Amino acid sequence: MLILLCFVALLVLICINVPIAVALAVSAIVGLLATEGPDSLVTVALDMYDGSTKFSLIAIPMFVLAGALMNAGGITDRLINFVSALIGFVRGGLAMVNIGVSLFFAEISGSAVADVAALGSILIPQMKKRGYSAPLAAAVTSSSASLAIIIPPSIPMILYATSANTSVEQLFVAGVVPGLIGAAGLMLVAYLFAVKYNLPVEEAFNTKHVFETFMDALPAFTLPVIILGGIFGGWVTATEAAGLAVIAALLIGLWYREFNFSHLRRAMLDGGMQTAVVMLLVAASVLMGGFLTRAQVPQQLAQGILDFTTNKYVILAILNVFFLIIGFFLHSAAAIILVIPIVIPLIQASGIDPVHFGLVVTLNLAIGQQTPPVASVLITSCAVARANIWEVSKVNVYFVAVLLFVLLLCTYVPDIPMFLVEYFYR
Repeated sequence: MLILLCFVALLVLICINVPIAVALAVSAIVGLLATEGPDSLVTVALDMYDGSTKFSLIAIPMFVLAGALMNAGGITDRLINFVSALIGFVRGGLAMVNIGVSLFFAEISGSAVADVAALGSILIPQMKKRGYSAPLAAAVTSSSASLAIIIPPSIPMILYATSANTSVEQLFVAGVVPGLIGAAGLMLVAYLFAVKYNLPVEEAFNTKHVFETFMDALPAFTLPVIILGGIFGGWVTATEAAGLAVIAALLIGLWYREFNFSHLRRAMLDGGMQTAVVMLLVAASVLMGGFLTRAQVPQQLAQGILDFTTNKYVILAILNVFFLIIGFFLHSAAAIILVIPIVIPLIQASGIDPVHFGLVVTLNLAIGQQTPPVASVLITSCAVARANIWEVSKVNVYFVAVLLFVLLLCTYVPDIPMFLVEYFYR
């Protein structure tokens, strides 16, 4: 009964607009007071500090900063020019440019919101000028930005690995193939829309122009080589790769001599605030996780579901539905921090690979970023495009269907995402 009351209190606090981190901490403290008395609060501050200072979490502000440096140093513009020269000859090519650049930008920032903010402000106005409706431009930008939490590096993957005590590097490797499949599917949907609405071809294919833009963007292509090559090759950890990405982005920006310091300052402040929110969530989740563990809620949940079924694919189906519903109402970071410690014992007991499950969770939450009422990425994209969220959602449903397909594929054909993990690590 006490557990139920704590969760009801948590939901009530969230519904009255109390920050999720504060609501988590308050609910956990109330639960600890009721079950163990005031003495249990002696180490609260130390527990919160220890939980938010894990080495792997340092990667989060580093990747956010690397994305800010990319955008402020002219790197993003050169990527757009190259991708436009490469695939701009296809009808609706600007939408594909949007998806293609998101695919690359995702490899640096790890944040879907950062992706929308950086690329949407550049590409959405251009798309509208070329005859794309505001809802279509916003939907393409929003859905493609979700690749930022599927393709490594991924901030939600870092949070999951920390919560589940599993390998960040293996999660990053598992995300590569689903991200590429998702990008191909989104491009196909964008092409079908382009044909339907007779959207323009951007430019004729010109080998010389492709080569020129490639050479101009060549220094930028060292970023994914440094990050992914270092991680996959086993030379650096994800956290060390994040630090290298910051240094590389800074040096490349200086090479281009186009640093926009005003933009950089604003991006760094926004990134700092995003990081602070995540870290506060992590710290508060330590209290809730400790309370739930002492109350044996994870173990009871695991036993209850295992009494119903021991088939791991049925369990995955149940958890998929659960996370899709959670994604309607919680930001991805909050969902991971709140729920993962509860379900991990179930995952372990049913024999599900925690890396595979981490990818499934990440895909679910990528979809959650596109589904109102919370839909943080969709709302950001709508704000940039100045479009009504419900009008955008009517278009976005086709792009969300691609993400759902990738989710089901990765859930029930685990060899597709996991074969690279098996090759590199097992």
